[in-house]
Amino acid sequence: MVSSVWLDSLFGNLEIALILFFFVWLFSWAKGSLGSEKLAVFFAILIIYLTVFQYRELIWIAVALFLLSTFGKELFSKLSK
Repeated sequence: MVSSVWLDSLFGNLEIALILFFFVWLFSWAKGSLGSEKLAVFFAILIIYLTVFQYRELIWIAVALFLLSTFGKELFSKLSK
C-alpha cells in the first residue's frame, strides 16, 4: 500500500515536470514560428490545456515527439541515404 502511494506520487511529479518541460519547448517553438511572444504564450497554454489536462496520458506522446525531433533528425538523415 505504501509503495503504491509512493509510486503514484512519483509519477504525478514526473508528469508535472514533463508538462512544464513540454510547455517551455512548445513556447520556444511557437515564439520562433509565430513571431509574437504574447501569441506564443497563448498558443502554448491552449495546446497544453487541450492535450494534457483533458487527456493526461498524452504527455507521453509529447515526450516521444520531443525525443524524435531532437534525436530523430540524425536517424532520418541516415535512413534517407
